[in-house]
Amino acid sequence: MKTISVVTPVHREGVRFLGEAYASLKEQVLPSGWSWEWCVQEDGDGVDAAAQLPTDDPRIHIDSSRRGGPHVARTMAFARSTGRFVKNLDADDRLALGVLARDVAVLTSRSDVGWTTSRVLDLMEDGTTRAFEGDPKPGLLPRGSNFSFWEENRRPQVHPATLCVRRSLLALLGGWMALPASGDTGLLLGLDALSAGWFSQETGLLYRKHAGQITTHPAHRGGSEWEARMSLIQERALALRAWSRNEMPLTASDH
Repeated sequence: MKTISVVTPVHREGVRFLGEAYASLKEQVLPSGWSWEWCVQEDGDGVDAAAQLPTDDPRIHIDSSRRGGPHVARTMAFARSTGRFVKNLDADDRLALGVLARDVAVLTSRSDVGWTTSRVLDLMEDGTTRAFEGDPKPGLLPRGSNFSFWEENRRPQVHPATLCVRRSLLALLGGWMALPASGDTGLLLGLDALSAGWFSQETGLLYRKHAGQITTHPAHRGGSEWEARMSLIQERALALRAWSRNEMPLTASDH
């Protein structure tokens, strides 16, 4: 049986949504010969994810680590996973029907594609949904195309919360960038520097908007922390792009 690993970081503020995330995962129908595992990583003490989830589903694997933020927790969940493909799912979000099957179909049929993303609907607190603006055309995302968009707009063209990645490529990049926020954007631009991606026009994720998410923090979109995050994301992406073109040997001088 081939496995796709779903990795989920969860902290105290988001654990109340974990049951809905599981329900959306349980509804996924995978191609014959495939199964999923769910690696839930508690970010810090006192989360108690097990209280929100059934005890009789052997596909669920819960562990905890010291508080390091969602991107560190995702990477720790990845470290425990076994699947050939790794799918992100935040604890407060919900997968759309059919998304795992679409991700598997692309990555098993297109050897030139290293990662997939999909359309997102924002899930508002009143239960309504809103579309994510600026989606690219569906299909192949040439290597480097997302960096060009990000460099001009300072935001990713596709939603990094929808990423599904080949295991070897994710391991090469060391998982998610260990930043207080935007670590998934950093991963996306690292993937973009090394491999072509794929965008599915079918909705793949319901992205919940609520007061407890880290994107509501004042430092998320401005100030010295934001500047430092954006600078490091850009520097790493440029270094990976140069290295992938054999323009920067690993032994090159830093001076």
